[in-house]
Amino acid sequence: MAELQVLLQHRNVPGIDGIDVYESHGGYAGLRAALGKERQAVIDEVKASGLRGRGGAGFPTWIKWNGLPKSGPAQHYLLCNADEGEPGTFKDRELLLKLPHMVVEGMAIAAYATRSANGFVYVRGEFVESATQLRRAIDQAHRRGYLGRNILGHSDFCFDLHIHTGAGSYECGEETALMSSLMGERGQPRLKPPHGPLPVVSGVWGSPTLINNVETYACVPHILTHGGAWYAAMGTQRSPGTKIFSVSGHVARPGNYEIELGTPLTELIDLAGGVVGGALKAVIPGGSSVPILPAEKCAGVTLDYEGCQAAGTMLGSGGFMVFNDKTDIVALMRRTAQFYAHESCGKCTPCREGTRWMSRVLDRITAGAGRMEDIDLLLSICDQIDGRSYCPLGDAASWPIRAGIRNFRHEFEHWVRHGSSPIPGFVPPVRSHGPSPVPGRQE
Repeated sequence: MAELQVLLQHRNVPGIDGIDVYESHGGYAGLRAALGKERQAVIDEVKASGLRGRGGAGFPTWIKWNGLPKSGPAQHYLLCNADEGEPGTFKDRELLLKLPHMVVEGMAIAAYATRSANGFVYVRGEFVESATQLRRAIDQAHRRGYLGRNILGHSDFCFDLHIHTGAGSYECGEETALMSSLMGERGQPRLKPPHGPLPVVSGVWGSPTLINNVETYACVPHILTHGGAWYAAMGTQRSPGTKIFSVSGHVARPGNYEIELGTPLTELIDLAGGVVGGALKAVIPGGSSVPILPAEKCAGVTLDYEGCQAAGTMLGSGGFMVFNDKTDIVALMRRTAQFYAHESCGKCTPCREGTRWMSRVLDRITAGAGRMEDIDLLLSICDQIDGRSYCPLGDAASWPIRAGIRNFRHEFEHWVRHGSSPIPGFVPPVRSHGPSPVPGRQE
């Protein structure tokens, strides 16, 4: 199966990042179509499309949009999550770099539908080039009348768009932590229902706030241009449309691929040129936080929300990582645990302490001093983090470790029994300070 490009169909057109070329390829037609409808009709069109959030959660987009107050004096804010800190994911960066007007147009449509007068794009601080492109696109859209006051002659529609660069915190990809960071507070999560308000009720500065991902907003102009039914005809009934997958790892042609949801997992690997350097060993389909799939479980898996869930993993953000049989899974899990221990914001005990202990235990195993009970100790720590943390970062830290042990326990046991990797010729990563101390270890 070939790619089905909707968002990426013009990404290689020279000058598509500029407004003139973007307009010549149908740009801002979606905004014009939206302004010809009532606000609720725009939301209904998004509902008909079946669009689900492309940031990882897969929540129906229209429900968020419909949740903002329809009347009253309250200021509404529109936020775009462009933090993209999930390891293995790089689709949003390319959209901002090559197709910034598509994101600006999508946000303008969402602003009209939700009565939002101000918007912010929260860009990961390392995305300097993408932020520069976005700034240029915003300035061009202002001059052309697509942003600012009385947009395209509509006296009741004014919308300004701003850029806020983050400091590179994975935690700020969580929407309430993102709001805190945007307001100048520490980038830590807030309470959510049932103990706290939804952002659409009380978000930044206590005002109703809509938050969507870059790819989600980029889908919106196409839906308004061609209709919700057109978009819903692609993909599957419960997972409509297309999805961009960031394919990396042991493949011949890594990169971003846009495919119809419901495409078999193995076909995406083929699109990327197939596995190189050995036979397929495992796949992580949605970024480092989702459970790893061994090769024997990949056959028959479809890349949609329900298909991945049935296989015991998640579609996530679309960070599709491929590993050949030269990969040491224990070392991979150790590096994953290190990442989440480093990125934990420290607000809650299960995540703050649990992620550090997982990293330390994996350090001990890969240092050749592991104990057989360490494997079950890791599972126990996962159980103490998963579902007990203040935000989903704790879940994200525990899921890959648990799946790694469930699917590759024999590799963990080999490390414990032999003090070395089961992969011939594997060289463990260099340790600058040696393994972290853990209880029970004899120094």
